[in-house]
Amino acid sequence: MSRIGNALVALPHGVDVTFNNSVVTVKGKLGELKQDILEGITVDVVENNVVLKRTGESKDLKAKHGLYRSLISNMVQGVSEGYTTKQELIGVGFRAKATGQVLEMNLGFSHNVVFSLPKEVSVTAEQSKGQPPIVTFVSMDKQLIGQVAAKLRSLRKPEPYKGKGIKFVGEEIRRKAGKSAG
Repeated sequence: MSRIGNALVALPHGVDVTFNNSVVTVKGKLGELKQDILEGITVDVVENNVVLKRTGESKDLKAKHGLYRSLISNMVQGVSEGYTTKQELIGVGFRAKATGQVLEMNLGFSHNVVFSLPKEVSVTAEQSKGQPPIVTFVSMDKQLIGQVAAKLRSLRKPEPYKGKGIKFVGEEIRRKAGKSAG
């Protein structure tokens, strides 16, 4: 029994969900998102709620039931409210500058790192005196914004000794003690 798959997805005002040819389309004030659905799972809209049902009891179908419910829930929230991810660049001399869909950063390498973004993601870079630069991503697609944030973090992961690198705002870095003097 899938507890997540059986839960209803509430539709806020102004969000429209359609299901045709195993493709779910969610439209809202921020845009439109599409998701392919596995054969054997049906999507219905009943009284401003999205209901997912599976036609069989196979192990694969049971596993996908909750997955698609979560994906549709993320799509509904994305087209109505959107998603925001913030990351901070911790290190001496680390800088970030956003120009359109390009993020140019100084991360301590010999050259600046130029990071180009997909058109669905917008970026801003804030820098205040005495604080590390903060890069903010905004998008309606939760999967895409997570992938972009993970790619940016992979450029310079936080190291455990001094904590230098790119980390999410609020993320705790597990620190190690350095060399012990003998």
